[in-house]
Amino acid sequence: MIPAFFGLAGPTLGDAERAFFRSVEPAGFILFKRNCTDRAQMKALTDELRSLSGRDDVPILIDQEGGRVQRMGAPEWPKLPSAEPFAKLYEKAPVSAMEAARLNAKAIATMLREVGVNVDCLPLLDVRRPDADAIIGDRALGSDPTQVAALGRLVIDGLREGGVVGVVKHMPGHGRAMADSHKELPVVEASEAELAEDVAPFAGLRDAPMGMTAHVVYTAWDKERCASLSPVVIGEIIRGRIGFDGLLMSDDLGMHALSGSFGERAAGVIAAGCDIALHCSGDMAEMEAVAGALGPIAKESYDRLQRAMATVATQASSETFEELAARRDSLLALA
Repeated sequence: MIPAFFGLAGPTLGDAERAFFRSVEPAGFILFKRNCTDRAQMKALTDELRSLSGRDDVPILIDQEGGRVQRMGAPEWPKLPSAEPFAKLYEKAPVSAMEAARLNAKAIATMLREVGVNVDCLPLLDVRRPDADAIIGDRALGSDPTQVAALGRLVIDGLREGGVVGVVKHMPGHGRAMADSHKELPVVEASEAELAEDVAPFAGLRDAPMGMTAHVVYTAWDKERCASLSPVVIGEIIRGRIGFDGLLMSDDLGMHALSGSFGERAAGVIAAGCDIALHCSGDMAEMEAVAGALGPIAKESYDRLQRAMATVATQASSETFEELAARRDSLLALA
């Protein structure tokens, strides 16, 4: 097994993909809108990925946040709210907001489990900043670190109750970035004291099963390297100050915040301390380059992967998506 999560090219596996995945044995997979047509198609795809890997608990990830980021969308699946309504409700009624966040996450998990997806890249623990780039914006759970941590905890809980592993992102905080790391490399020049606010929600959820790094430079910690490529940020801040010991994956290797070949990017994030290199495009040449640069997964990383996948409920919830969503909506109406 290699320390990589790979994307797929389309709604079904091609012969070349099957042969490649059998050969390199990636640690898991990630799905995007191009892979999500309808329920029957997705269930067939995830069943094949499990069969191909020989692991019933192979991680199959998706970004199903709601709002702007929803890979499984209309008309096949219902629209989900962004994080912003939960943040607004928290300002009026924190307990109601936390319960609404839990119900929403459990509803999402019900949606995902139906089609065989067992990991959701949620919640964002990035603290919202009004003058920052809009890439986070309404995806954030608020601008107060305590609020973000409180709501994030209930998102993790709701996903787990529904049988899905959550991923806290983007460690150690993307909220101050003045650029979109999909397009360019953001550089955050905040002081050590200012960054303490960004770190706080992640420290509050240090026991989360999985986390994702940010392709962001924090000059207070490492002037030369973004967090995903920085042994300093990963070792001293994420593993040290935050105290996170869950499975740590990089953000997508294909984002323009990174430079160099795909092999160099993959080797770099693993050398810096990430457990998993995340590659999303499904492009075969890029995946071959990533796989060629990686050795077998480290025992410590494999153990973290196993622990993360063992955190979720194995018994499917009896509550339906519709029931959970209705209860969520009645609480959000209080805002």
